[in-house]
Amino acid sequence: MAEGLVEAGGKVHCLDILPEPVESFSCARERINPEHGGALEYHQADVSNSEDVDRVIESIASENKRLDGLIAAAAIQQCTPALEYSSTDVARMLSVNYTGVLLSARSCARQMYKYKIQGSMCFIASMSGTIANRGFISPVYNSSKAAVVQLTKNLAMEWGRLKEDGSGGIRVNSLSPGHILTPMVEENFRKGEADWKVWEENSMLGRISTPEEYKAAGLFLLSRASSYMTGSNLIMDGGTTAW
Repeated sequence: MAEGLVEAGGKVHCLDILPEPVESFSCARERINPEHGGALEYHQADVSNSEDVDRVIESIASENKRLDGLIAAAAIQQCTPALEYSSTDVARMLSVNYTGVLLSARSCARQMYKYKIQGSMCFIASMSGTIANRGFISPVYNSSKAAVVQLTKNLAMEWGRLKEDGSGGIRVNSLSPGHILTPMVEENFRKGEADWKVWEENSMLGRISTPEEYKAAGLFLLSRASSYMTGSNLIMDGGTTAW
């Protein structure tokens, strides 16, 4: 999704908790065509830490005197039966999957208001926010994604109207993907927490998606192509929730 924005000429800043970006980030930078006018930068930040997020976001906005968009995608997973979840486990997951989205959005919105930018935000939710996945025990992850969908609607309502001073007018939407072959999901398969065959059978397309298939969706939701879309949840799940 970041690459799609860069190819459209955007200067994209990726935030993650790791001190250095993963190898795939470096590969993405190498693929950038300078003629597109975009750029891809990396910053270390813990999205569950308010001060950390504010520091990085404010620095990015200050450097460019604007901030146009946000894709909030950070999330962690823990496959544990509800009877065995500890309160510490719940708090840890929600601190990233829900609070991290809220803090990132709040920090970006503050800069959009400051520089009077009618920006757009895309929260990565999940089809798991509206269904219970078959054969996959993840009650807290699923409910955290449901919270992200609801947060989308509330922030869209709160920040959508353009004010007399030119601030506001921020659009907020969520994207609910189906099963995606990511490192986190590969780890689920390795541990036996998920069944590849069952997930393929749950999809009307009979397969699991790849990250690249959501590239255009990110560009759509952050661009003027979706200028009259806010408070919505875009479901891209291979038909899994449509059975």
